[in-house]
Amino acid sequence: MAQDDQRTDETDDQDSEEITSIDVDEVETALRQVRDPEADVTVFEAGLIDDIRAHDGHLTIDADLSDFPPQEAQSVTETLMRAVSDVPGVARAHVEHVKSRPEMEGRAVGIGTADRVIAVASAKGGVGKTTVATSLACALAADGRDVGLFDADIHGPNVPELLSVSGPVYSDEDGNPIPVDADGLEVMSVGLLSSSAPLAWRGAMAHDALSELFEETAWSEPDTVVLDLPPGTGDVALTTLQDVPVDGVVFVTTPFHAAVSDTHRSLQLFEENDVPVLGVVVNMGEFVCEECGHPHELFEGADPVAALEVPVLAEIPFTPTMQETPRPTPDGVTEYARELGTAVQDRIEEIWSVDVPTGAVDLRGVPPEKRRERVREAFEGVQTGEQFFVISDRDPTPVREYLQKVIGEEGELESFQVKRQNPETWMARTQRP
Repeated sequence: MAQDDQRTDETDDQDSEEITSIDVDEVETALRQVRDPEADVTVFEAGLIDDIRAHDGHLTIDADLSDFPPQEAQSVTETLMRAVSDVPGVARAHVEHVKSRPEMEGRAVGIGTADRVIAVASAKGGVGKTTVATSLACALAADGRDVGLFDADIHGPNVPELLSVSGPVYSDEDGNPIPVDADGLEVMSVGLLSSSAPLAWRGAMAHDALSELFEETAWSEPDTVVLDLPPGTGDVALTTLQDVPVDGVVFVTTPFHAAVSDTHRSLQLFEENDVPVLGVVVNMGEFVCEECGHPHELFEGADPVAALEVPVLAEIPFTPTMQETPRPTPDGVTEYARELGTAVQDRIEEIWSVDVPTGAVDLRGVPPEKRRERVREAFEGVQTGEQFFVISDRDPTPVREYLQKVIGEEGELESFQVKRQNPETWMARTQRP
């Protein structure tokens, strides 16, 4: 929480003066003289004053100045200080900048309420994973999406520091934690709850803490949540795969052969758990010399990334621009982050969009007891030699045996090809004999 400790000039001899009580009503009366010249309202009517606290001659004014640029906030602070400087009993005063309480109504509890969850992972630490995750979230938000950023790196929660955000974390009426707002980007992190205390959680402790945050965080119904995972494939990654419906994962690596080799093993973990791999971000592969202007590779030798056999979503050089604080605004993200956001959206669309062929029987969402009848009716409407497609939310391989019974002695299916389009959709293709 930012704090402005500007003191009144009348405190030089306060130790020798008799401290008298402060009448809060008189403080309020003095503050009501401060008006917004444009809106012609008092600071109370404008909602700037959150609380007034007085104790032993010390006056604290809690003010929400988050909508003001820094210089204007400073000017308002000085005006408030001048307004209360002559109130009897005020020996020392300061204005404490607080964030307004977030909107409590209309929130959805649990990370699964987001339309989609995009995880950002890495096999090793130090490859820029959190920087990429934060930049991706800001880029998606800058593109007009309602975005949340969940920092699940429970042993090294750096997202708050990268975004320069802090608590307090408020709760809704049911006690569910509400994400902190960062210029419209919702942020939840263990780092916002721990007050910078060392995190030495292990096993069940980390699992329980993370599961609770996954299940209980009250979001403003974002369409996308970017999930920053800890490096490696330990308990937290496994917990995430169990508790969160991840729609795709972005891996971050450097082009160093050892990092790429470990990335390959991590990719397999997500694929085995039916999480689509959107692609890889190759970070810090080169830097541009300020003197000569030419790029120089940081890792010598052949590029091993091609062996991963997944799309390269972005190649980000080692550049100071990626070390700046990103913001979820059009001018607050780098060109690299903007290109990454576009590539990720394109890959999500490619993986999760299924083109249903004309005449196909779509079994997705159809009750089990009605599926066979639906298949039979559609298949009987197909002419000899025509292709027949089945779209299903489960493996349709058993449909082949059923179709053969429908055909009877008319012939035999020459082929029955099944392809999994994405973790939730299969397509089968055959031809009526």
